[in-house]
Amino acid sequence: MAEEMNRRLEEPMTKFGKPRLVGFNHVALEVADIEEALAFYGRLFTFELRSKSDTMAFIDLGDQFIALQKGRKQPADDGRHFGLVVDDKVAARKALQAAGIRLLDGPFLDFRDPWGNRVEIVDYSNIQFTKAPNVLRGMGLTHLEKNQSARDESAEKGMTPE
Repeated sequence: MAEEMNRRLEEPMTKFGKPRLVGFNHVALEVADIEEALAFYGRLFTFELRSKSDTMAFIDLGDQFIALQKGRKQPADDGRHFGLVVDDKVAARKALQAAGIRLLDGPFLDFRDPWGNRVEIVDYSNIQFTKAPNVLRGMGLTHLEKNQSARDESAEKGMTPE
């Protein structure tokens, strides 16, 4: 057992000698109030709440999640943002309009939440990555497909499209 452990320690972790980034586990958004944040995002999106406390809430995104964290103090973000992938961008635009959310100028479907977090909405069909079939099944989203551009980008990187 000790020999095996020593051998592993002497082997390089990767061909580059350092770990490779493979994805996101979660993104943390700072908000002023957890209940208000859940109500705000609940008006816009259907989601599963994993858990919550007075200072944090966790929203499932299949094999990832968003952590809402109480304590936002900085001003609104301009360039810094994150992209949320949705199954229907048209429905997202309608939900934003129905909620009276002002869209930001530019070529994308961007808005700021009440705490200044800049959010970009991206349709699943347009993104290069693919959720694993078991994750899509678990989310009830096996009907989602990629557009040709996203399939081409995936193929260029050697990723197997759906």
